[in-house]
Parts: sequence; structure tokens; C-alpha cells
Amino acid sequence: MVLLTGGMTGVMSAASEGARAAGGLVGAVVPGADPGSTVAPAQVRIATGAGEARNVMLVRSADAVIAIGGGYGTLSEIAVARKLGIPVFGYRTWGAEHPDTGEALLTECATIEAAVSGAVAAARR
Repeated sequence: MVLLTGGMTGVMSAASEGARAAGGLVGAVVPGADPGSTVAPAQVRIATGAGEARNVMLVRSADAVIAIGGGYGTLSEIAVARKLGIPVFGYRTWGAEHPDTGEALLTECATIEAAVSGAVAAARR
């Protein structure tokens, strides 16, 4: 598996460490122009120079998205994923439903492990 994150601190760094420890390949898609700005451990560093627009690049490169906590950047990634039909698995993050269809914004997971399992299964499909 390949994990893509925004390459910064907090959840992104913890997820990167876990993925590397499990033998996964980690890529960091950073908002700035300097690949050295990556804080999270990553074997591949992609410096976009695109600011928040890098969220679209990150999500477009994913087969599934995991959202944990987060601010408006996380919300924008969830929205882009849903618009593109990419499944989203969330743990303690944004939640809502489509105002017309009532469809859930994401699959809410009780644990981080459940979110990872769901995303891995979706990515394998």
C-alpha cells in the first residue's frame, strides 16, 4: 500500500510513521515549493507550491480517503473525494449528509483501525 498525506505534523506524521513501520510506501504532498518542508517521514516528497489547492492533487491521487479529526482542509478533502466518487472513511471527523439524497458524507468508523481497514478494502477494489 501507498499512503499519501499532506506531510506535516499531528495525524499526518503519526499515520506516516505507522505506514512505514508496516512496510508501506509513504508520500508527502506538501503545499509549499520546498520538498524539505515535509515534517512527516516520507520516502517520496512532492512539493506542489499550490497551497491549499494541493488538497485536490492529493485526493485525485487516492483510491480511498481516511479523515481523522481535522480542520477545513480536511473538510475540503472529504468534499473533493465525494465529488470524485472516492470513498471516505472517517474517525472523529466531519459528518453530514447530502441535503437532497440524505446520503452520508462518509463512512463513520468507531476506531482508526476500522477506518484503515475500510480504506484498504476499498482501494483494493
